[in-house]
Formats: sequence, C-alpha cells, structure tokens
Amino acid sequence: MPPRRNTQIASRKQPRQARSTELVTAVLQAAVQVLAEEGAPRFTTARVAERAGVSVGSLYQYFPNKAAILFRLQSDEWRRTTELLRAILEDRARPPFERLRILVHTFLRSECEEAAIRGALNDAAPLYRDAPEAQEVKAAGQGIVDAFMREALPAASDATRALAGGLIASTLGAVGKQFSEAPRCDEEIDIYADAMADMLVAYLERLGRA
Repeated sequence: MPPRRNTQIASRKQPRQARSTELVTAVLQAAVQVLAEEGAPRFTTARVAERAGVSVGSLYQYFPNKAAILFRLQSDEWRRTTELLRAILEDRARPPFERLRILVHTFLRSECEEAAIRGALNDAAPLYRDAPEAQEVKAAGQGIVDAFMREALPAASDATRALAGGLIASTLGAVGKQFSEAPRCDEEIDIYADAMADMLVAYLERLGRA
C-alpha cells in the first residue's frame, strides 16, 4: 500500500491578472534555474523566491510548498510531451511507422536538450509521483498511444497492442534517460535514434505479420 500522502501539490490558485501571471512565470523560471544548478536535494522555496526576486510570502500565494513547484514543473513537462505525441502520432498524412521514426528522433533530441532539468525532476519525483494529480497528468497521453497502436496494428488483439504500446513507451523513457546522461552531438543522436527506430519498427512489423 502506498504511503499516506499529506503534502499538497496542487497550486493554491491560478493567476488572473497580468502582474500575478508575471510573478508565477518568474517563480517557475527561477525554479528551473535553481533545480538545474543546485539539484533536487538543495531545492527550497527560499532559494526559488530569492532567485525570482519575490518574497517567500508572495510565492506561497500560488505554491504551498516546494513539492507544488516541482509538480508544476513536472506536469508542464508531461503536457509538452503529450502535445509532442499528439502532433506526431496523429499526423495521418504519414504512414504509422514513419511517424514512429519521427517520434523516436524528436524524443531523443528533446531528452538530450533538457537532460539537466529532467534528471533533477526525476530525483525529486518521490515528493509527488504517487499523488492522484500526478497520475491524472501522466495518463493524459495514454489515449494517443492507444489510438496509434490500433492504427499501426489493426489486426492485433487488444492485449498485443497494449503490450506493444507499453513496451515502446517504457523503452523510449528508459533509453532516453540513459542516453541523455552524457553530452551528445547531433550526429550521435541521429545514429542512435535510427538504430532505436529500426528496432521498434521491426518489432511492430513482426507483430503485424503474426
């Protein structure tokens, strides 16, 4: 049974005026900088407020604690990933396997470009990963993957498509994290992405023939 969660991670309120929006934007930008430079263990609301040039009291109007700030950064990243999935996997002007290749290249490049902040957010994940809010945000992209798998494997069973979709998502996440831990040039990213795409496409092609 997961531990009981008492920490509030949802934002206290949404900014409604331009000045409030600017404050929240400044806090989030400062949070990214503090997280990238200091890492999750030294991430505090006081450091974020100081970097943003606002009082801790002003920060607390929108974020009740550091977990809420980190969750906002992570949920924003999850939403960007969901929109990335949607833009690529729902582009029916391209064949499914071509879309998958584009997704692999785009995802790996994104992982490498944002490796520092993603790594720090992963370190901070115990603060919010079991929260219902986190599960809701992470689940948002599942329908996109499911629809793509139905198109890519029209004759396969639901169980086979679910397995394949989960394997692809898990592989992208795990490999992207490992690959981006070291600095990579464009050529390295392209070579690795081509090899990974070849592997995933071959897997789906085999399932399609079964």
